[in-house]
Amino acid sequence: MAADGAPTPSATGWKPPRATPLVVLRSLLLLVLVIASLTLLLPACVFMILPRAVTRIAVRVIVRGWLGLLRLIVGLGYEVRGLEHLPDGACLIAAKHQSAFETLALQVILKDPAFVLKRELTWIPVAGWGMWRLGHIAINRAAGASALMDLIRQAKQRVAEGRQVVIFPEGTRSTPLSAPTYRPGVAALYRSLQVPCVPVALNSGVFWPRNSAWKFPGRITIEFLPTIPAGLSSGQFMEQLEQQVETRTDALVRSASGAAS
Repeated sequence: MAADGAPTPSATGWKPPRATPLVVLRSLLLLVLVIASLTLLLPACVFMILPRAVTRIAVRVIVRGWLGLLRLIVGLGYEVRGLEHLPDGACLIAAKHQSAFETLALQVILKDPAFVLKRELTWIPVAGWGMWRLGHIAINRAAGASALMDLIRQAKQRVAEGRQVVIFPEGTRSTPLSAPTYRPGVAALYRSLQVPCVPVALNSGVFWPRNSAWKFPGRITIEFLPTIPAGLSSGQFMEQLEQQVETRTDALVRSASGAAS
């Protein structure tokens, strides 16, 4: 365990973090400021009646502000690697998901992303309304098979607009170094969209753990990996995607934990 309370992997897997009083104080201060900003931004929701491009610019400014607060208050920054792997046009982005961090950072790293998310998130005041106005892909998971058809339909529309469709293949946040559980929805999207897929590895869970209010100082790495071309079979695609993402993610997690310890 690092002196500042940063988590480290044990010999057999992930060692849960233990927050110091300073980590708790900084995390609570950040939370208060983010909630206050959402309250202050409520009147600005009138801008959502304007073209989507205006909302996109506003959201990018707000998210950059939150990431700036994260760096200033918590001491948690980030770096991006592998941008050369991103194609110019539409593509599928399949990212590892360890914390809420990547849902923020990818909105400012990517040009015009369309996230696959559960419909309930769009009901959140201010933030959720912004997700809806940005044209993210909101899915009713309780709808069963029809949810997958709706996902593919909306994703095709976003690709036709030249946008990047972002999906978290495991469907939920995972603990660093835990066994992956990739869902078939990402393969269905890959087959249907017929666009390249860019895998994304990251180590955000080291510093912003799943199901924890505490955030630890350090430097998150988000890495875009070599593109998987369109046209592979579902089996080939899933094998290549999981191998690339998991191998590189584990390396990033161990590297970040070693630097913090």
